[in-house]
Amino acid sequence: MSDAYLRPVTGHVPVLRLGDVLLVTLQGDLHDSMAQQLQQDLAETISRTGVRGVLIDISGVEIVDSFLGRVLAEIAAQAKLLAARTVVAGMRPAVAITLVELGLTLPGLLTALSAEAGMELLAQQKPVTRPGGPRQESP
Repeated sequence: MSDAYLRPVTGHVPVLRLGDVLLVTLQGDLHDSMAQQLQQDLAETISRTGVRGVLIDISGVEIVDSFLGRVLAEIAAQAKLLAARTVVAGMRPAVAITLVELGLTLPGLLTALSAEAGMELLAQQKPVTRPGGPRQESP
């Protein structure tokens, strides 16, 4: 399997590895089961690869409900425990308004206007120390 393309299985959201960052691009509606599978896949991939960042591009998402908002916050919390930062990029104004109306603050998530800005933001972040010792870089 290519190092760049980590999850080619049908029914899963593709997770691409770009250097030390995992890139997830969400398109359209994300069903609850797929959102939960994405959460599990990201935690496993971060743990296995030791990446330092996760960029979730939601520019193709029209609506974020409370469940998806909670999943995004949980992804960020899990990534932080695994010594990675999470950036959500490309949020539409209507999505931001909906999140505020729902009272979702999405703790632990950094935001960027575009995927490019998100990659720059992750590049500027200092590495997070892994629990139990210093961060080990992947070869």
